Amino acid sequence: MREETKKPELYVVGAGPGDPELITVKAYKLLQQAKVILYDNLANKHLLDLAPENCERVYVGKQPYGEYTPQEKILELIKHYAFAKGQVIRLKGGDPFIFGRGFEEILFARENGIDTFFIPGITSMQASGFEDIPLTHRNLSESVWAITGTKKDGSLSDDLRLAMQSNATVVIYMGMKKLQEIAATYIAAGKGTVPAAIIQHASLPYQKSVKGLVKDLPEMAEAQKLTYPALVIIGQVVDIASYLNKGIL
Repeated sequence: MREETKKPELYVVGAGPGDPELITVKAYKLLQQAKVILYDNLANKHLLDLAPENCERVYVGKQPYGEYTPQEKILELIKHYAFAKGQVIRLKGGDPFIFGRGFEEILFARENGIDTFFIPGITSMQASGFEDIPLTHRNLSESVWAITGTKKDGSLSDDLRLAMQSNATVVIYMGMKKLQEIAATYIAAGKGTVPAAIIQHASLPYQKSVKGLVKDLPEMAEAQKLTYPALVIIGQVVDIASYLNKGIL
């Protein structure tokens, strides 16, 4: 009887918010056995050191507003290495299913006869805790909106206006080029004094941040020289320290 040939495999793995120790045990073990790693710009390069010496490491990053590897090329590489090596790891910053196009890559692999596996990662907004910003608090915020600052067509998501109608914490990914528009949207709705923060390089030793009011987001970023990759967090939880100091919470 002929032995059945094992199908090629794709592992879509979350690299976490930056700190290489903030990956799952499952991802850690998988990287130690890697044959090929396709890694992006936001995956900490120290994670590549976990792989064996003979592992092929291929950069497929996308610099914000700069040079990038087209998604079509990444898909070609996934297919090529999956069949050539039998296994490929797609290492993506944060969580691959939160504005990471990880599911698109999994669907492509399945359509091409490749078995797929998903290993979640800590998404960058969870690193807000390093700045004493809890995303929820029972007295301040009952929910979280995770919004992309730049849609496929380059515009700001209309969901922002919906999120503003609640007391939810609003987290904006990829929004550093939209600070002026974000501030103007809140000001137009009479909500310019809502607390806001910008966190750059969350979870890393050189993390930088600033807190203030949403109406002042552009000036805050300029004063502190903050740029991408960064998160914008808007909501009363940003100013939780003042509530605690006043004994309100």
